[in-house]
Amino acid sequence: MMRTAVGWHVELEFMEDDQHTRAVALVRLPDGTEVRAHGHATRHRVDSNQPRVGEEIAGARALNELAMQLLTKAHDEIDAESGRTSHTINV
Repeated sequence: MMRTAVGWHVELEFMEDDQHTRAVALVRLPDGTEVRAHGHATRHRVDSNQPRVGEEIAGARALNELAMQLLTKAHDEIDAESGRTSHTINV
């Protein structure tokens, strides 16, 4: 039996200043669609400036939102194909 290998590449970009980190996550799917999500982090004024930590938090939030959008997309496609409302897809 032949198996098909499929790969997705997720891109993350960050915009930062001294207090805020914003992340954008993007995945291009084999069907040609793009799914994009955003995340953010704000440094508390008493915390030291650690850009890597802001990137990790903002990036994780963007990836979480990306995951939720992909679940919703899959759910909608199941419903469209089956003609009925499918069960909730759990994370």
